Amino acid sequence: MATTDRQATTLALAHALSAAERGLAVIPLARTKLPALRSPHRDAPAPFTCHGECGRFGHGVHDASTDPARVRALFAAAPWATGYGIACGLPPHHLIGVDLDTKPDASETDSSTALRELALRHLFTIPPTVVVLTPSGGRHLWLTGPPDLVVPNSAGRLAPGIDVRGAGGYLVGPGSRTRHGTYTTAPGTAHLAPAPCPPALLRLLLPATPAVRRAGGGTTGGDGRGLVQFVLAAHRGQRNTRLFWAACRAYESGIGATLLTPLLDAARAVGLPEREARATIASAARMTARRPRMTARPPCRLPRPH
Repeated sequence: MATTDRQATTLALAHALSAAERGLAVIPLARTKLPALRSPHRDAPAPFTCHGECGRFGHGVHDASTDPARVRALFAAAPWATGYGIACGLPPHHLIGVDLDTKPDASETDSSTALRELALRHLFTIPPTVVVLTPSGGRHLWLTGPPDLVVPNSAGRLAPGIDVRGAGGYLVGPGSRTRHGTYTTAPGTAHLAPAPCPPALLRLLLPATPAVRRAGGGTTGGDGRGLVQFVLAAHRGQRNTRLFWAACRAYESGIGATLLTPLLDAARAVGLPEREARATIASAARMTARRPRMTARPPCRLPRPH
């Protein structure tokens, strides 16, 4: 290995250990920005699913850790690593990354402008937070989410040029060297902690959902039965999200207190522990209480089944 590569690996490990000390789970990355360690199951017959239960390295973001000894072991297994990734969605920060990309074609929608337009339309502001500058001129905004919600990864769904890194995703950490250059922290933001995601933006990051339809074709009635049915139809992986959405709609409609018990019963029926369900509903109540009242709101859409 060239001396410069050894230096890059040493520096990446130092940055990764520093991030781990701050509670950010990390993995080593290659110059391609991909995880540096290949899957130990790459030759296994498909389908094969392992998230690290085998005890070996090479499971991508599932290898991520804040334990210094494990981080050192990961980098020792990947001496060619020149960067590190920070896993999103994990405690204690439950990190959410908003990736503002830049396009070489000036005719493309500017992602920063698109975010400002979203902020004006939905009445939120991005608080001071960590900002990482990419070699291509883009920016990564670091935000934190509630522990009871799962923010999915998405590309361009929020707006053209805006990608979101949530649960199961990772952000390239500042100090990482890639084929295209080095990731750096924007001036004046290195000392900041990731700021809480504004509630209005958080709602946009969750799977879109439409008004619940009754059997007769009408929309949800004022008694909230459709919202309860919406939760009862949840599959594993979307139970918290559906419960949160239904609770938000209930509190916005002024029937949150009335629907508390039915929503809890529905959440338990689909397998959510009562404590977790109560925390999700409480989170929805807090968020809707902070949301400015609006005379009209766009219709929501149910998440596509998957």
